[in-house]
Amino acid sequence: MSRYIIIGTGISGFSAAQTLRDLDAESDILLISDDPQGFYSRPGLAYYLSGEIPEKQLFLFSKKGKLLLDVQHLIARVTRVDPQSHSIQIDPGGKLVYDRLLLATGSLAIPLKIPGTDLQGVVKLDNMQDARRILALVRNSKTAVVVGGGVVGLELSEGLAARGIKVHFLIRGDWFWSNILAEAEASMVEKRLAHDGVCLHHHEEIAEILGRNGKVMGFRTTSGQVINCNMVAIGISVKACHELAQEANLKTDRGILVDEYLQTSESDIFAAGDVAQIFDPLNGHYSIDNLWYPGRKQGRIAAFNMLGHTQMYQRTVAMNVLRLGGVMTTIIGSIGTGRDEGPVYTSRGFSETWQQLPNSIAAESGTDVSHLRLVVGEHQVIGAVIMGDQKLSRPLQEMINQQVEITPIRQQLLEAGPPLGQLVMDYWLKTRK
Repeated sequence: MSRYIIIGTGISGFSAAQTLRDLDAESDILLISDDPQGFYSRPGLAYYLSGEIPEKQLFLFSKKGKLLLDVQHLIARVTRVDPQSHSIQIDPGGKLVYDRLLLATGSLAIPLKIPGTDLQGVVKLDNMQDARRILALVRNSKTAVVVGGGVVGLELSEGLAARGIKVHFLIRGDWFWSNILAEAEASMVEKRLAHDGVCLHHHEEIAEILGRNGKVMGFRTTSGQVINCNMVAIGISVKACHELAQEANLKTDRGILVDEYLQTSESDIFAAGDVAQIFDPLNGHYSIDNLWYPGRKQGRIAAFNMLGHTQMYQRTVAMNVLRLGGVMTTIIGSIGTGRDEGPVYTSRGFSETWQQLPNSIAAESGTDVSHLRLVVGEHQVIGAVIMGDQKLSRPLQEMINQQVEITPIRQQLLEAGPPLGQLVMDYWLKTRK
């Protein structure tokens, strides 16, 4: 009987454990994490923070703290991985031996390296404990600053505003999420934030967190502006938790380097999720997807390969459906950047494949409540951003995934203007398989 150990109880670790048990009813499966809450919906934390869903709704596969999965769940910290002896060290617990090991250790928010980050009232949103801590602080807070112009920064701003907190949202660029959204798209989000009372500060970064008696009392920006507040919420970027792999001398870069079978440089160790930097044989590059659905798929594929049922992980067109400032948004495929601002940082809700942009041109149309941007290649639509009205989400997902030939209407797409959406819908209905 084999023993499979999975480190990490996020979606990748849970998906791997579930698949292993479905395919192997007898073997020993250990799911280990130092998160005492086990598995829950990480994307749902934003809605829990805003008060839209109760805490119990995040735990769809747990009951009274017990994981509803026929595996052994250990709450412990893994301190060492030893590939030579096929073992790990956990605290508490000592040494555990494995036949196959999966590293699904995820990622964590990168802390700011500025004075004052050790003060009470400085928060992040990595996990359930963080969300609970924020809600506890909200009771005695009136004003907060949020640092980070991406999805997590937005979630923090919306959640705190919904709780009655006056929010100052610092955005270092010209507009929100400027390495993904175009200016018109970001404007839709920013208008909603302003309507909800969030004060936006463009071209501003935090330089120092000010405190008194160990607690946050304000902040100073790089431009010298000082604003009083009780809380500083940080959501700039994340870093893969690949320290165990580095110490075990596995090959790493920004994450753990794995091949298309999610196998690391050690044949019996695999990696999946936010920590995995996966090789794509089609383009020869390694990249990371910080998205829920790819993470779930990676966990499942890793489990197959741990069992010896060889399956290749094939990266599909990156897609994410999310709510930005109350605006339903779907991002599909390669969309380039709203603006070139140097190196792209990794953040939650982000896929590096969105940045891949071969020869292409963008076509746009929109109103104050809806927006459509297509990235048109020589023969196919290669990317799309759909905001507001979502009736084109499915047609565009299919057209991009199936690489539908658009030569007959390419020029029309580029010249369409307001009728762009109807042109796409008509062509999809005509060509769908």
